[in-house]
Amino acid sequence: MFEVIKREERARRGVFSCPHGTVQTPVFMNVGTQGVIKGAVSAHDLKEIGCQIELSNTYHRHLRPGDENVRALGGLHRFMDWDGPILTDSGGFQVFSLSGLRKIREEGVTFASHIDGRRIFMGPEESMRIQANLGSDIAMAFDECIENPAPRPYVEESCARTARWLERCVAEHRRLVESPDCINPGQMLFGINQGGTYPQLRVKHMQEIAVLDCDGYAIGGLAVGEPTQVMYDMIDAVEPYMPQDKPRYLMGVGTPDNIIEGVARGIDFFDCVMPARNARHGKLYTWSGTINIKNEKYKLDNSPIDSQCHCPACTHFSRAYLRHLFVAGEMLAMRLAVLHNLYFYNELMRRIRSALDEGAFQEFRRKYGQILGRPAGQNGR
Repeated sequence: MFEVIKREERARRGVFSCPHGTVQTPVFMNVGTQGVIKGAVSAHDLKEIGCQIELSNTYHRHLRPGDENVRALGGLHRFMDWDGPILTDSGGFQVFSLSGLRKIREEGVTFASHIDGRRIFMGPEESMRIQANLGSDIAMAFDECIENPAPRPYVEESCARTARWLERCVAEHRRLVESPDCINPGQMLFGINQGGTYPQLRVKHMQEIAVLDCDGYAIGGLAVGEPTQVMYDMIDAVEPYMPQDKPRYLMGVGTPDNIIEGVARGIDFFDCVMPARNARHGKLYTWSGTINIKNEKYKLDNSPIDSQCHCPACTHFSRAYLRHLFVAGEMLAMRLAVLHNLYFYNELMRRIRSALDEGAFQEFRRKYGQILGRPAGQNGR
C-alpha cells in the first residue's frame, strides 16, 4: 500500500497504491468539495494539470445529491468521471464549523443543514456508511475538529471522544468493506490526530490511535487560526510518534511554503482550498512569488502568468488577456486562473519529489521556502 523509497533527513519520498491507481508522494490533493473543482474545472481537466488524487466532501455529498443516489449511479468515480484515486473527508470539519447549529454527544453530532435547516445526525457509523456509498479509495475517520486556542480540559475530553469514535469507525469500516455489495472493497481508512495546540496531548492522542493500525494517519485541527510556527511545532511534536510505514496527511494545508516545511517534517499528503479560492479572486502563484492579476500594471502585459509554467492558461494566453477577463467579469477568468494555480501546486509537488530523488530537497527548501509565499515584487521582480 505505501512504501518510503527515499529519505532526506525527515523528508520522505514514497509510493502509495490504492484500487484506482498509484500515487507518487509527497502529493497535493486537489479539492473538489462538490465533486467538482470550483471554477468550472472538470475531472478531465484534472488529468491535464497533473492531479494525482481528488478530494471530495462527505458532508456535502450526503446533503446533495445524496450519498445513496451517488451509490445508485455507480459511486463517485463514475458519477464525476474520474478514474484516479479519491479521498473523502469524514464531514467532521464541516459539521464542527456549524458551531451554532450543532449539538455534540457521545453517539455523534446533531446539526442543522446549511441548505434547508433540516436536522441531521452524523456519527462514526454514519460517516463510514456515507463514504462507503461514495466508494472513495481513502475514507477519513469521523473526528471532532476544535478551535485554536481551546481550553486544555475541553481538548482532553475531545481527544478521548475522537479516539473512541475512531474505534467505532474501524469496526464499521471493516464490516462495510467485507460486505458482498461493497462498491470499493479496497477502500482504506485513515485515522486523525487531534490535540489542539498542546504538544503533550497531540503525542498522547497519536499513541492511542496508532495501536488501531489504520491504513494511514492525518494531523487535523491545524491551520485554523493558530500562528504558523505553532503549527510547525505541533507537527514536530507528533511526527516521531506516527507509524513510519504509513502515509502521513496534514489536513487543510496550505501555502506553498507551508507545504515545503511540511515535507521537511515528514508529511506525505496535503490538501487545501487555497489555490483555487485565491485564483477565483485573481491571486496567482508563480515561481517568483504571488501576483494579483487584477492590478492595472498588467493591462498591457503580453507575457504569460509565469514564463516557467506550461498550464493551459500560460500556454495560450497573456496576463493582459486574463486581467481583461477578470475586469469584464467573464467566467473564463476564474477557470483559467484556477487551472493555473492547481497546475502550479501539482508542479510544486513534482519538483519536490524530483529534489528528493536527487538528494537536493534541502537546497530546494532554501531556494523556494520563502520566495513562493511572498508577492513577486518583494522577491526582486
